[in-house]
Amino acid sequence: MTSHRFRVLGLLSGTSADGIDVAVAELHAEAQTVVLTPLGTLDVPYPAKLRTALLDALPPQPSSAEALTVLDTRIGQAFAEAATRGIAEHGPVDFIASLGQTVFHWVEDGVALGTLQLGQPAWIAERTGVPVVADLRIRDITAGGQGAPLASTLDALWLRDLAEQTGRPVAALNLGGIANITVVTITAAAEDVLAYDTGPANALLDLAAARVTCGARQADVDGHLALTGSIRTDLLDRLLADPYFAAAPPKSTGKEHFHSAYLDTALSGLPSLRPEDLLATLTELTAVTVATACRRHDVATVVASGGGVANPAVIAALARHLPAGSLRTSNDLGLPSAGKEAYLTALLGWLSWCGVPATLPSATGARGTRLLGALTPGVQPLSLPAPLRGAVTRLRVAETGAAR
Repeated sequence: MTSHRFRVLGLLSGTSADGIDVAVAELHAEAQTVVLTPLGTLDVPYPAKLRTALLDALPPQPSSAEALTVLDTRIGQAFAEAATRGIAEHGPVDFIASLGQTVFHWVEDGVALGTLQLGQPAWIAERTGVPVVADLRIRDITAGGQGAPLASTLDALWLRDLAEQTGRPVAALNLGGIANITVVTITAAAEDVLAYDTGPANALLDLAAARVTCGARQADVDGHLALTGSIRTDLLDRLLADPYFAAAPPKSTGKEHFHSAYLDTALSGLPSLRPEDLLATLTELTAVTVATACRRHDVATVVASGGGVANPAVIAALARHLPAGSLRTSNDLGLPSAGKEAYLTALLGWLSWCGVPATLPSATGARGTRLLGALTPGVQPLSLPAPLRGAVTRLRVAETGAAR
């Protein structure tokens, strides 16, 4: 018997801030299992001027209320356009979930105190006529959590069966601007889910690629520079000395920490580096910090997703540092790697719409589970379903043909 069947469009822009990820999914409940049927994804780059304005407003650059207001509108309009395109390509939806564009994540002494996502959802609702679930992080923070990584919600449900089958911890790894892991452990003695940001992935790599190419490249496409470089241990050792890496979870971070001034400080006083060596060293930083975290939790299988999966240099470095044969991608398990975070957003929206708490206190550090999000009506008055009864404990990814 199925219930709470809805078609949902998920929207977000990650910490790389290069564009908007769109995914359309059908979700429904079968007893305690959420069934997610991927219906299609779309990657919509930001217009060049908007991306430049966005990057100029990120730390450590100064910003203003005026600049943030303009960005909130322009990003909201860009999200609305992306949602419209997603609906045109993949069919109508019952509602939209948006994680927006994070511009600042306020953390002091390891405690998350606030977070700001831009992309005013009213623009999305006005353009599409569809209700929008947005502002999905702050409620967890008000409950003492980190508000991140919210991927832990999907990962814990999705990887539960694999962790039970192997009897060993399984980790989902997302390689966006920031790398984060969700470690799922299911044994006869205990069940545990732990999630946190391990450190930078594409954030410093993209910054370095733009710097060494004088803006000609915004990323090290196909790992071309890193694959021809050598690791500079003096720089790597200095980077690894950052207290963030040694801090205990739960913890979260972002570009407010790993930014251009951070890189300048790390390079200060060192002999000059070739561009290729800089990219090779930053790639190694990502691999070492991810692998160290996975070893700490005795992870047997790592399921990777996100933009970094398309970078052969990052994948090769991870394979060197992880146990042989342990690295897989979410594609191997039926969930498209490039669209996983947008499908996550759709799931978070579905849980909120159906009255189901969408956070894991063991992952975010919150005092308890919380319903997430704020609702913006579409063209019609809001009409929410009766709350879903019972707990949701698993997620199954169905084949596209299973949707109706």
